[in-house]
Amino acid sequence: MKTRPLAGPVALAAAVALATTACGGSGDPVTSGGPEKVTVWIMKDSVTDAFLARFRSGFEAEHQDIDLDIQIQEWDGIGERVTAALASKDAPDVIEVGNTQVAQYAASGGVRDLSGKTAELNGADWLPGLAEPGKVDGKQYGIPWYAANRVVIYHKDLFAQAGVTAPPKTQAEWLAVTAKLNRGATQGIYLPGQNWYTLSGFVWEEGGDLAVQDGTAWKGALDTPQALAGMDFYRKLQALGKGPKDSDEAKPPQAEVFAKGDVAQIVAVPGGAKIVEEINPALKGKLGFFPVPGKSAAKPGAVFTGGSDLVVPEASTHPEAAYEVVKALAGEKWQTDMARTMSYVPNRTSLARVIQDDAGTAAMAAGAAQGRATPNSPQWAAVEATNPIKQYMTAVLTGTDPARAAAAASQSITKTLGS
Repeated sequence: MKTRPLAGPVALAAAVALATTACGGSGDPVTSGGPEKVTVWIMKDSVTDAFLARFRSGFEAEHQDIDLDIQIQEWDGIGERVTAALASKDAPDVIEVGNTQVAQYAASGGVRDLSGKTAELNGADWLPGLAEPGKVDGKQYGIPWYAANRVVIYHKDLFAQAGVTAPPKTQAEWLAVTAKLNRGATQGIYLPGQNWYTLSGFVWEEGGDLAVQDGTAWKGALDTPQALAGMDFYRKLQALGKGPKDSDEAKPPQAEVFAKGDVAQIVAVPGGAKIVEEINPALKGKLGFFPVPGKSAAKPGAVFTGGSDLVVPEASTHPEAAYEVVKALAGEKWQTDMARTMSYVPNRTSLARVIQDDAGTAAMAAGAAQGRATPNSPQWAAVEATNPIKQYMTAVLTGTDPARAAAAASQSITKTLGS
């Protein structure tokens, strides 16, 4: 799936003396005695041109036998281009892919297994929401690069007016605080009825899942007691605001709703606060952040983790050099640079310290430690295309029996995953 809407828009110049191409691998023969040319595909708006310039310069200074050809790729149509590249004899050497896309590409057989490198890359410390979707059938194909996830953005003045002195740390406290905030013209929370990524976190927090693997087959799991408990919490929280029951956070854009100043909370990535402030500059300095609360105060709640992994195609003609690029991008030096530049969560839990001075990113990093990704089926993208989860949520919020609605949604998911 496209992860960029989750990470938030970032201005990116055309390239760093780099051309956008539809394929363009690294199959050119290496000049005798010259450096290897390693082609790297980076998605548009993932990182700034300044970061790429620093990385290229620094990497080539440390690896004088490698020349980097970094090519910026558009998200539109990327699935087809990556699939074609993996099947070609002229593939790029390193490709950035959405963390939930790894299974789809690995199913083609064109992605190199990097399981033997995980210890060297500190794999035991990786964020689960990036590492788990990069691992298919016990093999690590995707190496975590960066993450972003939702937090609660809140209006400090409205909290103070309601006598709320500290953000809630448990789901029970969250409901109580939100009910206290939901008074007069103030909405305690704006939570659209079809914000299914937020629901996913509530389901995982209860020990449930959207779908589970049964042998070699996948089946929908929204009708389990755990998943139903997650939906019940969503229903209670959503009722404490005026969010529409039949649309998601994009219709209308929730940042525009929040910017009116009469909403106490939204669930979004921290970058959403900047959008709100651009719409209503009077809110600058009045917005705060806290991780999505969990069932206990011991740790934040589970959240969906979006972001990117790095893969090396089997057809790479420079696999060792390609790995050196992955190792550098996934290493502490460039993880720290990128996290501070982009306000992303680094790929390792121990690196959360590097962004502690940024309140929004720090809250995001705390939640990322409990991050998860969507079911690791190559067919999951097809589920999102029709998204019976959204229809299920609306059905429950408008009065349909939850068990019956969940059974229908699970059946739909099972059918799609088996196709």
